[in-house]
Amino acid sequence: MTAGASAATGSAPTTAGSAPAATGRGAHVLLAAILLRVGRTVLSVVASAAVIVGLWYAFIAVFDLNPLVAKDPQAVWKYLFTADKATESRRAILDGLWHTLGDAGVGYAAGTVAAIVVAVSFVLFRSVERALMPVAMMLRSVPLVAMIPLLTLIFGRGLTAVGVIAGIIVFFPSLVNLVFGLRSGPPAAADLVLAYGGGPATVLRKVALPSALPALFVSARIAVPGAVIGALLAEWLATGEGLGYYMQRAQQTFNYGGVWASVVVITVASIALYAIVGLVEAIVLARYGPSSGLGR
Repeated sequence: MTAGASAATGSAPTTAGSAPAATGRGAHVLLAAILLRVGRTVLSVVASAAVIVGLWYAFIAVFDLNPLVAKDPQAVWKYLFTADKATESRRAILDGLWHTLGDAGVGYAAGTVAAIVVAVSFVLFRSVERALMPVAMMLRSVPLVAMIPLLTLIFGRGLTAVGVIAGIIVFFPSLVNLVFGLRSGPPAAADLVLAYGGGPATVLRKVALPSALPALFVSARIAVPGAVIGALLAEWLATGEGLGYYMQRAQQTFNYGGVWASVVVITVASIALYAIVGLVEAIVLARYGPSSGLGR
């Protein structure tokens, strides 16, 4: 472009350094957005932990519970780290924890993948949703505890049964969130894709999936404690392994310190996993989320 043309159009001449400068600004905006989201996640986790500890002490004090049964945070710390058999107790709980986290991971993956597949089919084919959604809601209304004996008869008492039980807890809330998220895309953007010859699959890929990212991560965060609860429930009632079974055995042998310590350990692990999902969410939404402002 000549100087005269530039003056006539009122535009500034393009310089060689403008593209790197724009790239640098974009990188700084992305980093700032990631740090902001990470900071919010960390602050939320720390605040939640402080509230839990405070409520723990208050609960024991208000109801004047017997210290033989109700253990406060100091008693749990002593059980895990300073008591004579702390090493042995800690090893038993951690062994059960790794087993439970493995079971929860299987249920988490199975339930999340199934929810994504079913939600996409619901959005693409309304007839499938009309046929299956009432069935899904009816199954959701049945207490899982009542279904576990039947599930163990069908799937046995191994990893498959645990994955099914934990996956059921993860599946239903994830499905509802994902269907809502996939339908929250801007109608104008969907109409534009259709006007240019795109089909429903293209609308799903170009409009619905990016718009559903926040709902996807909401489902992912909700699913973390759900998968852990499902794994503990399956271990308690079906498999006889993992931290769920350890807690049951500790209760039966009046090892109340072991019960409270197990609850604390699994809670801390759940909070850590929740924070990890929040960190991934912060990075992905800062770059690809609807309000990222990047890549437009």
